[in-house]
Amino acid sequence: MAKKGAAATLWRRSTITMVIIILLGFGTIIARLLYLQVYQSEDLQKRAVEQQLHDTTVSGKRGSIYDSNGNILAQSITVWDIVLAPANFKNWTDERREVFAEGLSKILDLDKDDIIKKTKENSYYVMLKRKADAELKDKVLEFCDDMYDKHKISGVIDLIENYKRYYTHDNFAGAVLGFVGSDSQGLSGVEYEYDEELNGNSGRIVIAQDAQNNPLPYQYEQKVEASDGNSLVLTIDENIQSIMEKYVRQTIKEYNVSNRGCAIMMNVKTGAILGFACEGSFDPNNPFEIADEKKKKEIDKLPEDEQDAATAKAQNAQWRNKGVSDTYIPGSVFKMVTASAVLSEGLIKDDTTFTCSGSYVPYEGAESIDCWTSSGHGTQTIEQALCNSCNPAFMQMGFMLGREKFYEYYVALGFSEKTGIDLPGESESIFYDKEGEPAGMSLMDLAVSSFGQNFKITPIQMITACSAIANGGKLMQPYVVSQVVDSEGNVVKATEPTVKRQAISEDVADKVLSMLEKNAKPGGGAANGYVAGYRIGGKTGTSQKIVDEDGNPTKDYIASFCGIAPCDDPEVALLCYFDTPDPEINYYGSAVAGPCFRNIMREVLPYLGIEKIYSEEEAEQLDTTVGVYDNMGIDEAKQKVENDGLRAEVVGDGNTVIAQNPAAYSSIPKEGTVVLYTDEESRKQKVTVPDFRNCSLSDVNYLASTNDLNVCLSGSAVNNGDAYAKSQDIEPGTEVEPYTVVTVEFNEDNGIE
Repeated sequence: MAKKGAAATLWRRSTITMVIIILLGFGTIIARLLYLQVYQSEDLQKRAVEQQLHDTTVSGKRGSIYDSNGNILAQSITVWDIVLAPANFKNWTDERREVFAEGLSKILDLDKDDIIKKTKENSYYVMLKRKADAELKDKVLEFCDDMYDKHKISGVIDLIENYKRYYTHDNFAGAVLGFVGSDSQGLSGVEYEYDEELNGNSGRIVIAQDAQNNPLPYQYEQKVEASDGNSLVLTIDENIQSIMEKYVRQTIKEYNVSNRGCAIMMNVKTGAILGFACEGSFDPNNPFEIADEKKKKEIDKLPEDEQDAATAKAQNAQWRNKGVSDTYIPGSVFKMVTASAVLSEGLIKDDTTFTCSGSYVPYEGAESIDCWTSSGHGTQTIEQALCNSCNPAFMQMGFMLGREKFYEYYVALGFSEKTGIDLPGESESIFYDKEGEPAGMSLMDLAVSSFGQNFKITPIQMITACSAIANGGKLMQPYVVSQVVDSEGNVVKATEPTVKRQAISEDVADKVLSMLEKNAKPGGGAANGYVAGYRIGGKTGTSQKIVDEDGNPTKDYIASFCGIAPCDDPEVALLCYFDTPDPEINYYGSAVAGPCFRNIMREVLPYLGIEKIYSEEEAEQLDTTVGVYDNMGIDEAKQKVENDGLRAEVVGDGNTVIAQNPAAYSSIPKEGTVVLYTDEESRKQKVTVPDFRNCSLSDVNYLASTNDLNVCLSGSAVNNGDAYAKSQDIEPGTEVEPYTVVTVEFNEDNGIE
C-alpha cells in the first residue's frame, strides 16, 4: 500500500509538473503570438511586404515650356537612373565583386572601391548614377551582356527610366525660365512659380519575389502609370527675346556695365510680357556654373576658405531676376508720372509756365537743388520742361500737388504694391515712412521725389506704369504665362488680360503721350531712342545710387530709357535699364540706354508688322536700292544708274560691265555712287575705311567723299548740330572696294538726364 501511495503521489507530481510545463510552454507561445499578432503586426506586415515585393518609382514627365509661337524653350528628355541591387550579391566572392566593380567604374567614372562597398549593403536599391544619357545607358547594357557571357552575372543592375530638364537655347531667357533641381523640382523662374502645374505624378512598378528574391511570374507584377505634367505657353516671343538680349549684352559690353542690365517689353493693351532680357544671367542647363567669366576668375584667386561663400553669392546674384527683384531709384523717367498727376488735378494748363535758373530752393530755409544744367532752361511749358528734363520745373509741379496728392498718384499708377506678375521673388517698392508727416514724406522728400529721386521702385513697376499711360490710363496686370495645357494639348487654364484700375483719365494719358512723342523726336531729350518711320515716345533717366548692393555709400549711377511705340496707336512699351555703367565712358540714360532702346525697337516694330510712315524730311533721306547693271554696255549701264537716281563711275578699259559695287539690290544713299567695272584688273583697287566715330555729320560726309565711300546714316539725330557718329559697321582701317557702303550710327550728345 505504501508503494502504491508513493507511486500515486509521484504520478500526481509528474502530472502537475507536465501541466505546468505545458501551460508555461503554450502560454509563452500564446503570449509570443499575441505580441507578434497584436503589438508587432503592423511592423511585421511592413517587413514582409518589403521582403516579398520590389517597389520601383517611375517618374512622371515634367511639362514643356513654349514661347508664344509654339517653339520649345524647355523640355524633359528621357534619361536613365542606374541602380544596383546589393541583395543579389550575397554569395559573391571578393574576386567576383572586384571584376564587376572594375568594369563598371570605368564606364560610370565612379570609384571602384565605392562600388564594391555598395554591393555589400543590405538593400535592393542603391543609386549608382542619376540621369545617364542614352550613350551611357547603352554602354551599361553592353557591359551587362558581357558580364553574363563571361561570368554568368545577371540581375544586379536596373535601368530605370527618368527625365532630365533640357533648355533648348542654353542661356536664353534664363531669368524668366528659371531652372530645376536634381529631383526636377522648380527652383526659380516659371519653373518655380508653376512647379505644381509642370510636375507630373510619379508611378510605381511593384514586383513580387520568392524566398530567394527571384521575381515571380509576370501576373504578379503591378504597375501604376505615371502621369505627365502640364505644359506652359509663355507670352515671350523667341524672336523678340533674342533681339532684346543681343542689344542688352552689346550695351553692357560697350559701357562696361558692372552690375548687369535688363530690358522689359510689354504689350500695353494686355499686360503680356513680349520680351524680358535680364543679362549677366545664367545658363539654365548649368545653373550652378558662374556665367560671368570675370567674376569666376576673381573667385578662383580667393583663398580656398573664402571661395564657397563667394561662389554662393555670385550664384544668387546671377539667378536673381533684376527686373522684378531689384529696386532702384528711377530718376527722370518718373517725370511722366508727375506730369500725369498735375494734369489730372487740373493744376496747370497748356500755357502754364515754369522758370528754371539752373537751381531751385523748394521751400523757405531749404538748400538749393541744382538742375542738370547750371545755365538753366528759362521759362518753359510743361511739355518743354519734360523735353528738357528740368528738375526745378518738376519740383514746382510737385509742390503744386502737395504730399498727399503726389502719393495718391504714386498709388494709382501701381508703385505702392507689387504688380503681381507671375514670376517669383517680386520686391515691393521702398517709399518714405516718416511718422507724423503727410503721406510719410517731408517737404524735401516731395521736392526730390517729383523728379524721381530718393525712393525705390522695381523695373516691372515702371514699365507697367508707362504702359498705363500708353493704354489710355488703364493699369494692366503684367504676366508671362498665357496658357497652361495638358499632355493632350487641351487648354487647362488661359490668362485673360486684367485691368487693375483706371489710373488716370484717357485725356490726360493722351496729353502725356504727346509730350513723350515730342521728347523722342530729333532735338528732344530722348532723341537717341528715335526710330525713323515710327512715332516713338520716350523719357530718359539717370539716377544716382545712394548705396551699393552691400549697403556702402556710392556715387554710381543707373542709366535707363522708358518708351512707347507707336504713339498714334500704342502697341508696346519698353524699359531699358543698366546698373552702374562705367562713368569714364558715359553714364547718362540718353547715351547708354537710349541707343539700346532704339536698336531693339528698330528690329521689333517691323517684326510686329507695324507699318513705317515717314515724314517728308525722313522720306528725303531714305536710302534707295541698287539696280542690276552687270553685262550691260557702258552707256546703257550709266544711263540706268542715273535713272535710278545714282551716280556712275566707270573703271577699266573694257566696253561691258563685268561687275559692280555696291552689289545689286543692296541699300545705298540717294545720289550715292556705283562703280562699274569693265575689266578684272580694275577690280583690284581698294580704299581704306577711315574712323568716323565722334565726327559730326558734315565731317562724316567729308571723310566719305575724300575716301571714295558711300555712307548710310542711322540713328536719332542726323539733322541735329549736336549729333555725333557713335559707331560704324565696318572697322576703321579695313580695305574695301571703292564706294562700299558704310553705315554710320549717330547719337545726340545732349547731356540730358
